[in-house]
Amino acid sequence: MTRLGFQKSNQRALRGAGAALILAGLAAGGPAMALDIPSLPQFQAEIGDAQLSVGGTASGAVFDSNLKGQPGASGSAKLMPRLHRDYDSGLSLGLNATLAVSDPLSQGRYGGDFFEKLFGEVRTGLGRVEIGQTDGAGYVVAAGGPKVDAQVSLDDPQTSFFLAPGRHAVTDMFALRTSVGASSNYAKFAYVSPALFGAQLALSFTPNQGKQVLPFLTAGPDVPGRQAAIWEAGMRYSTDFGPVSLTGYGGVAEGRGEHKLGRQEGVSDLGAGLRADYTVNDDLSLSLGGSYRHSNAYAFDITRSFDGATTRALHVSAAATYGSWVAGVEYGNAVAGSPAGLARLGLNGYQASIGYVLNNNWQITGGWQRLDYARSSGVFFNGGPRLDMDASFLHLNLHV
Repeated sequence: MTRLGFQKSNQRALRGAGAALILAGLAAGGPAMALDIPSLPQFQAEIGDAQLSVGGTASGAVFDSNLKGQPGASGSAKLMPRLHRDYDSGLSLGLNATLAVSDPLSQGRYGGDFFEKLFGEVRTGLGRVEIGQTDGAGYVVAAGGPKVDAQVSLDDPQTSFFLAPGRHAVTDMFALRTSVGASSNYAKFAYVSPALFGAQLALSFTPNQGKQVLPFLTAGPDVPGRQAAIWEAGMRYSTDFGPVSLTGYGGVAEGRGEHKLGRQEGVSDLGAGLRADYTVNDDLSLSLGGSYRHSNAYAFDITRSFDGATTRALHVSAAATYGSWVAGVEYGNAVAGSPAGLARLGLNGYQASIGYVLNNNWQITGGWQRLDYARSSGVFFNGGPRLDMDASFLHLNLHV
């Protein structure tokens, strides 16, 4: 990077940090003003013997990146209705959905699906069973390093700050996602146990890559290497050592490839994570952790699972929480191996951010993010084998 480019990068970082501090301070206005912001409860209604609750999220980001022609803003909104009926025996039957709308920079891991989730569930004292378009077992129990704001984290981001030609996020080609997630939101059967003695187990089976809600309804996209019979398992364990709380996680996914070309095979996905939280006093707590993922799916695209190919990702982070303030730093690294005909991709990411929690619903976060991509052959849309991007940002998040 040239000296001028480095200076501009520093200027963006300083603007992001300064704006975050100023706007968060104005939004907070001191503890008294924070208490004046009313909380927004979920909508609740009785429908016969059943109960309907409706929650949701809405978020918006403004940013200043070093790429030309960037929009400078992005946002998304999700509606999360749940209809359920509870019985005296402890049995609960429910129907859940997540309906999402977003622009190309805020489509997240589900690729802009309007029906991100739509599934039925049965809950008992022995856990819950889900049938439909929902997350896999490895993703449900995943754990890793702390995040100031999960939607704009380096790891598994909901919102990106960099738009590529063709109106899609640059990160769509290779995003840092360290949680096992081979079965995404494809229609599946899933079981999640209750947390007993600090341990929680999950298991899921995804018949095909279909997203038509019911398992076996469709085989998914008609492409070489399409995956079927994806089994996922995950376990999370939490324990305390004095003032330190530890949470560890491990996940695995295995599938079967269909209509395979040369060297293509079933997907194999492994991941693990660890987090430590230390309570200093009633106001201050510190967190540190990381997560790692290893897959034979090129850039985590399961339809491109190859024998001998390796895609790996690492994410580490640290955060400090003081009252309603939270500040953190993150580092991410990922490499997609180079099977025949595909370039080796590398990714390094850095982020520093600070957030203020206004109440149970609202959080404002500001910071700076940098992503550096490299490839072994060919060029990116900028005409070169490297793509260095950074942005300062402000993100407002509402959760009901």
